[in-house]
Amino acid sequence: MRKTLEFMMYDWLKVQDLTSRDHYAAHSRETFDSVLDVSEKIALEQFQPLNRLTDDQEPEFINGAVKLPDGVAQALKAYTESGLLAAGHAEEVGGMQLPYVIDMAANTFFAFHSISLSAFGMLTYANANLLMAHGTDAQKNAFALPQLEGRYFGTMCLSEPSAGSSLGDITTKATPDGDDYQDCTLGPRYHIKGSKMWISGAEHDLTDNIIHLVLAKIPDANGQLPPGPKGISLFVVPKFLVDSNGDLSTTRNDVVLTGLNHKLGYRGIPNTLLSFGENSGAIGYRIGEPGQGLALMFHMMNEARINIGMGAAMLGYAGYESSLDYARERRQGHLRSNKGTERGNSQVKLIEHPDVKRMLLAQKSFSEGALALVLYCASLIDDKRTGTDAQKDRAHALLELLTPIAKSWPSEWCLEANNLAIQVLGGSGYTRDFPVEQYWRDNRLNMIHEGTHGIQGLDLLGRKVRQNNGAAFDLWLSEVKQTIVLAQSHADLSHFANDLNTQLQHLIKATQKSQQDGMLEMSLAHATPYMQAFGHIVMAWLWLEVTLAAQSSITADADFVAGKRSAMHYFYAYELAKAEGWLNLILDENHTVSTMQDNWF
Repeated sequence: MRKTLEFMMYDWLKVQDLTSRDHYAAHSRETFDSVLDVSEKIALEQFQPLNRLTDDQEPEFINGAVKLPDGVAQALKAYTESGLLAAGHAEEVGGMQLPYVIDMAANTFFAFHSISLSAFGMLTYANANLLMAHGTDAQKNAFALPQLEGRYFGTMCLSEPSAGSSLGDITTKATPDGDDYQDCTLGPRYHIKGSKMWISGAEHDLTDNIIHLVLAKIPDANGQLPPGPKGISLFVVPKFLVDSNGDLSTTRNDVVLTGLNHKLGYRGIPNTLLSFGENSGAIGYRIGEPGQGLALMFHMMNEARINIGMGAAMLGYAGYESSLDYARERRQGHLRSNKGTERGNSQVKLIEHPDVKRMLLAQKSFSEGALALVLYCASLIDDKRTGTDAQKDRAHALLELLTPIAKSWPSEWCLEANNLAIQVLGGSGYTRDFPVEQYWRDNRLNMIHEGTHGIQGLDLLGRKVRQNNGAAFDLWLSEVKQTIVLAQSHADLSHFANDLNTQLQHLIKATQKSQQDGMLEMSLAHATPYMQAFGHIVMAWLWLEVTLAAQSSITADADFVAGKRSAMHYFYAYELAKAEGWLNLILDENHTVSTMQDNWF
């Protein structure tokens, strides 16, 4: 994995060129590599040994507290003490001022070796980033900086028992805390009352405090909660209260753990039900203005969605490497002779069987392609933060469009990679004696959390391709067409470029048709297949980009380049044509789903 990671960073994305920007001028390829070295070492030595242990010994709810297996605190302490939580922030707040793409590359090792333990850091980092972007100076000092130092961990509290993806229906209430609530140093102070569920990492004793970012609604003058998402505000609610200077107190806030969810996978991080304000009232401090909560929370959610894609990619990659190792060692069956009528006398390695090669190639194309996608999005975040005005505008538009793909595509297709890893191992893959079944169970969550698969499809087709008269979609089309033109100049790649262009035209037609009068309801019934087609075309584009970079690399060896070409060949031969079938549901105006009635089921 490390070799492919470095190739994508340095040969394809040219991230070393970021050091020419003032913000990253103190860095070099050597400092980037040293960050990867440290991350890989900690992940291998501290996280990897706990991956199976935390799966077998899931968190326990004992006397109102959560107990985690021995070793978790030590592993997470090693991670936080490395400085990686603050690595992407400015030096004046204790960061390393690393590019975001390097930050993400470093965290791939933790996700690879224990996705559930890495989630503590991902949530904390995203929580702190939101506060650093939108909090007051006092809120940053009290709640964000201690997270970047690793003294506090963070969560995001959105869903409720009666409101999951439909956040406009939340009923958690935020009532101003007395007449002087506006004068509080840490921001307008409220009493928070309500229940939240599916909250990862919301109770533990790993850090001095836990910082919850909570969506709630402020009642109007008549005591009624405003309807819909525009009435949602955002609050920071600490597990332990802090004083006006942000110093930690020993007073527990009125946030009560009411239970744990017992999960299929991701067992190393507790997933909880929380009750706010059952007794004295949970104290929370408003971030931003009333009614801005959902817009502010999307800062954290969109960052988390790209990181979900990265985690899914790493689970796919872990399964791929595990099944590849098994296929290279396990001997099973015989090969036919060239005459097709006789077989050899000795058993052969699994990897010599054509169908096993097919399954391994599929895993390689899915997991490495997913890694390319999330690294590309991470590089866009760097452009958005430190690029020229033109680079910032381009990056913002492309990120808006591609974030649903970055979350959904790895979540679906690296899960399929894990499914194929189990199949390569056969019966052994279905046992807990081998890790591939755990990778599948862990990865199954990624199509659900941080916005379900269907929500991502509705967001992509219902909003993202339509925004600003399709400006982001048109920009992305121009990027893909540039790659097509470049590939067409290479005789050995021209037919792949032509295949990509054919599917791109189908996508354009389906997108245009979805926006015609009277087509929206029918089209949104096919939002998920549309997203699958869009994602496959994005992946075909990136595989062409990666192959062009591999063939022009002066450092990649012949086997490495051949491997990348073969993975690209596989994706074009076995996967790309699926896009047309998915898009035809819109182009043919298929009403099977939209006209289906309840009693017909």
